[in-house]
Amino acid sequence: MPDLLTIDEALAAVLARAPSLGAETVAVARAAGRVLAEDAVAAVDLPGFRSSAMDGYAVRVADGSGSRRIVDRSAAGRPAHRALGPGEAIEISTGAVVPDGADAVVPVEEVVVDGESVTVAVVQEGDNIRPVGGDVTAGAVVAEAGSVVGPAQVGALAAAGIAEVRCGRVPRVAILPTGTELRAPGDTLGAGEIYESNGVMLAAQVASAGGLADRLPPVGDDPDATRAALARALDADVLITSGGVSVGPHDLVRGTLAELGAEEVFWRVSMRPGKPIAFAVRRSTLVFGLPGNPVSSLVGFELFVRPALLALQGAAEPGPRFRPAVLGAPVRRGAERDALVRARTRVDGDRLVVDPLRGQESHMIVRSSAADALVLVPRGEGELAAGAAVSYVPV
Repeated sequence: MPDLLTIDEALAAVLARAPSLGAETVAVARAAGRVLAEDAVAAVDLPGFRSSAMDGYAVRVADGSGSRRIVDRSAAGRPAHRALGPGEAIEISTGAVVPDGADAVVPVEEVVVDGESVTVAVVQEGDNIRPVGGDVTAGAVVAEAGSVVGPAQVGALAAAGIAEVRCGRVPRVAILPTGTELRAPGDTLGAGEIYESNGVMLAAQVASAGGLADRLPPVGDDPDATRAALARALDADVLITSGGVSVGPHDLVRGTLAELGAEEVFWRVSMRPGKPIAFAVRRSTLVFGLPGNPVSSLVGFELFVRPALLALQGAAEPGPRFRPAVLGAPVRRGAERDALVRARTRVDGDRLVVDPLRGQESHMIVRSSAADALVLVPRGEGELAAGAAVSYVPV
């Protein structure tokens, strides 16, 4: 690998080493957030019968306008007991079976009811009738392999009579923060100590990417402790470390991983923040060494770890999925590295605008927490002007 990779080169190297973990059967009710390993096909037509789109009256178009005798009622789950004959109408509710002989439904707001008869105006064939299979036909694909199941897909699968789906196996992800200075939130801080935040943040990101996070206790900058902690964590499908991947005397992670048999694929990416990110493979375990600064960890996860977790689950488009926008304020460019600028999105007419936040330093996690976008600012001279076209990743 080159000494310093571009973002695209690093991402390609990660995805090339992130094969699907295989599939398992999952109940549809528990499939939200999972990646489909196979196409899910409808078990039934939807609707499975001609149904009414309105509360009203089922009629025959051939009878024209005028009065009809009300002879029955069709409610959801309780169809009419008979077919519709000439000069007749059947009261019907939304979702109910349209009786045989009827070819239109007149909304209740457009009729006049007088005792056992109803007067309707002119109607056209098919008005307010949902045809059999109008949404999906039995055997048709409801959701494609490689797609992530969301709430709408769960509803669609259930409505189509699908009780179980085949999904990619959930990756087991070990998260190991490193640093002697780290203390749990709520503890009393000593001189030079800080609260550990990367572990909880990364665990939340892993969960949002469909992974199963195992957040390990922080390990101090001690060679033996670091080796023991890494050896245990390497049993996971993915190991994410935070801190200890730069070039200082206390940066122990990369060397220890090499001693444990992990093959480093790359170290350092031409980006800001997050340049000293490391990626290694040990047998089937993917290892991401993220920088200790919290914003660097957050950015590194979104660009590389999240796509890897989705790829391991078989996602067809693991990302990251950049979207177009325009800058709301000028941004200075870096001559040597691409930047991921934290920003807020807003709509301005037909434009999606991204407004850079104040405070872009990699330790400023509180300010960065207000961002909902990571804006890619390519390397170059000078600055990108307000209104310039850019792309961003939602966060």
